[in-house]
Order: sequence, then C-alpha cells, then structure tokens
Amino acid sequence: MTSLNELKKHLKKGSVYRRNELSEWSKSVDRHLDELLKEGVLEKLSQGLYYVPQTSVFGKVPPDEDVLVRSFLKDDRFLLVSPNFYNSLGVGTTQLYNKKIVYNHKRHGKFKLGNRDFEFQLKHHFPVKVTEEFLLVDLANNLDTLAEDCDNVLNKLLAKASQMPYQKFRQVVMKYGNTKTKKLFKSHISKTEHA
Repeated sequence: MTSLNELKKHLKKGSVYRRNELSEWSKSVDRHLDELLKEGVLEKLSQGLYYVPQTSVFGKVPPDEDVLVRSFLKDDRFLLVSPNFYNSLGVGTTQLYNKKIVYNHKRHGKFKLGNRDFEFQLKHHFPVKVTEEFLLVDLANNLDTLAEDCDNVLNKLLAKASQMPYQKFRQVVMKYGNTKTKKLFKSHISKTEHA
C-alpha cells in the first residue's frame, strides 16, 4: 500500500499522464492504475492516457485541451484549430462545428480523448499561434469542406485579403497555403500589388 501512496504523491490535479510515465513511480503500475481508477484519483482518457481530475463547484473539470493533446502527442509542436474560428473573420461563415483539428508533425486520424473528439492532421508547416492572416489562408485551404455558401464566402474572403498588409499576408499564403490557395491569392495579390 505504501508504494501506491508513493505514486499518489507524484500526481498533480489537472495533469495528464501516460502509462509509461507512471511506471517510473510504481513497480506494479497496472495494479496501481486499477486501484487509482476505482478510487476516482485517475480517469482513463484513452489507451495508456490518464487524467488526475480537478473539481469545481460544478463537479469534475475536464483536462485542458492543450495539456491533453501535448500528452497524447508527447510533443508540444501542434496547433489546435476549429472551423468555428473562421466566424471571427467577418467573411460570411456562421456555422458552428463540433470539430477540433490538431495540426501536428506526428499523428493523423480521428481520436477520442476522454469525451472529446479530435482530428489530427499531419502538416509540415503551421504557426505557433493562430493569427487573422493564418485563419484567412486556412479558411481558403478548407473552404470546400464547410457547410457554407462557398461563392459568397470566397468573395468576402478575397475582399478581406485585399485589406491585409501585403508582405505579411503574402508570406503567410506562401508558407501555409495549399496549391489551390496559393493560386487563388496569387492572382488576387498581384492585382492588389499593381493597383
């Protein structure tokens, strides 16, 4: 029982752990995991991934998405995005999506972590944080996957792009745009440049 208590000392509320991390502090990790799950000290999020729940007046608080994804990937090079972010651009997108996308260098596919679904997409390049310029480019990259009037959104998207600082926006297009997006903005940017 003392080794279980020893393991508990290392657990921090709100933290996400992989099984192999916990095995550093326990010689009987599977037995201890079963006991900690029964006691409610840990919650299982997915195969080999566990969470030490925090509580609030409303009950157990789910893990922070950044902490969860970082532990799942064993990497902090990722960007969490959602099609809902496009609604802040003012280009005619209004739909609400129950979708979280993780641009990363390691995993591809849909994964359920705890009670949340994530779509992991392998990308060579993505920024450290979401910017308005990146969102415009990302929207153009994904326009055909949205439940919106694409022509209407595209016209507003191009109008918004023409208001962006040319050099900065051009760099974002060249770095993060797919082939179709680069072609779309290339003609638009050259018109703006020569206007």
